[in-house]
Amino acid sequence: MSRQGWNGAAIVLAVAATLGAGSAMAQQAAPAPAAVAPMVERLSSAQMAEIDRYVLAEMGRQRAPGLAVGVYLKGQPVYLKGYGLADVEWAAPMGPDTRMQTGSLGKQFVATAILKLVEEGKVALDAPVGRYFPEAPEGWAGVTVAHLLSHTSGIGSYDNPDLIGPGGPFDIRRDYTEDELATAIAALPNEFEVGTQWSYNNTNYVLLGILIHRVTGQAYGDYLRDAFFAPLGMSATRVISDTDVIPRRASGYEMRAGRLRNQAWVSPTFNSTADGTIYTTVEDMGRWENALVEGRVLSAASLEKMWTVFPLADGTPNPGNYGFGWKIDAMGRTRRIIHSGAWQGFTSNMTRYPDRGVTVVVFANLDGTANPALVARVVAGLVDPVVMPRQFPALPDDPARAERIRAFVAKAQDGGDLKDDFVEGSPYEYSPELAQGLQSALPPGWRDAPMTLVQHTPRPDGGGRFGYRVGPEGNTRLLTISLAPSGRVQGFGVAADPDSR
Repeated sequence: MSRQGWNGAAIVLAVAATLGAGSAMAQQAAPAPAAVAPMVERLSSAQMAEIDRYVLAEMGRQRAPGLAVGVYLKGQPVYLKGYGLADVEWAAPMGPDTRMQTGSLGKQFVATAILKLVEEGKVALDAPVGRYFPEAPEGWAGVTVAHLLSHTSGIGSYDNPDLIGPGGPFDIRRDYTEDELATAIAALPNEFEVGTQWSYNNTNYVLLGILIHRVTGQAYGDYLRDAFFAPLGMSATRVISDTDVIPRRASGYEMRAGRLRNQAWVSPTFNSTADGTIYTTVEDMGRWENALVEGRVLSAASLEKMWTVFPLADGTPNPGNYGFGWKIDAMGRTRRIIHSGAWQGFTSNMTRYPDRGVTVVVFANLDGTANPALVARVVAGLVDPVVMPRQFPALPDDPARAERIRAFVAKAQDGGDLKDDFVEGSPYEYSPELAQGLQSALPPGWRDAPMTLVQHTPRPDGGGRFGYRVGPEGNTRLLTISLAPSGRVQGFGVAADPDSR
């Protein structure tokens, strides 16, 4: 399990338990016209109907029990709606007031808290982390608070499978004190020299949460409540708790081998760290967005720091385009500020187009196949055509290769042993769960429908990565597959089709 997810590509409808499982390909918007269209002021009834149509259709394609969608123009909520079910077992409907888990989308609250403490003179961005962590090892020399915020610290990752399993130093079914977590993190080997690379790493934000506690005397969730949530009227927003009675709390689900399952249990410790353990609603996110737009949480200078790509030690922008708690990039020629999240049966995305005054928040109570980032991109485009993602055109293809790929995927869906189809040394192992996952992930009728090549990334060695749109019109998926020069498979996966409308 991981709270990863800073952009849409990290949240995919992946079913291949193999090398290089597929991910959603990056979308580009059509270039903005020379004369930029005026900003959208309100939604028409036709736009609302089109959003409803698209969201319901995409929710079905992604097999999500429920979605909550918020659209905000210039900081004002103009469309808040729940779709589907907040709880499958009780058939409880999803609403705009349903509490959903943020996953890593909640990192923005932590980054905002740190910058507020900086404004108050209680924390310094360029301060060595050893100032706040006496247990810091020599390997953390040179690591500053800014490096933690921007994922350029090089500190080791705590949440890899070898460490979070039973008996591991971060066993997610055990409880730890904050001091125990800090000590265990300090024992991890560094992944790279500070400031020389970028790597999205939840450890950075776990440490920031501990830092907030040590500086303020309040647990990070309590500090967020008193500094932001309560003053802004965000009464539904709080840290996760399995024991508290929490009205309108959604249930989280995972898709495993094509079957919907309840979220896995983790200890209270790992539902209270600062790398993404918040409940909120699209209603409350509207209050937060309004406060950001109106500059009521931070100064303009601090917001600019948060929304500026942090440089590496050599002065170049980090390759993740990451600021403090946000990714900053562009859709076509329009600046975009974005973050996603995934944790315990939930996925999320917040996409902001500040120059257009458009923000969209999407929560799903499904991890493993849901892609809220895709939904947010398209909904934003339905609101403002300037930011509508451009659809991928069909590319020239080798019909014989396409049919070999179709036969391979059909064999996998039928439960065949794929050992001889994969490259030598592949981690592939036969499992009926792969077939079960493909049976539910691929749309009915895909075998008889066209396979359209929409992406091809060739490699110098003669191999390459191919992306095919598969399925009947109106119900397509994106199949990605990597082939070695020999034509044997290196990895494959199925994702939501970013061109679905």
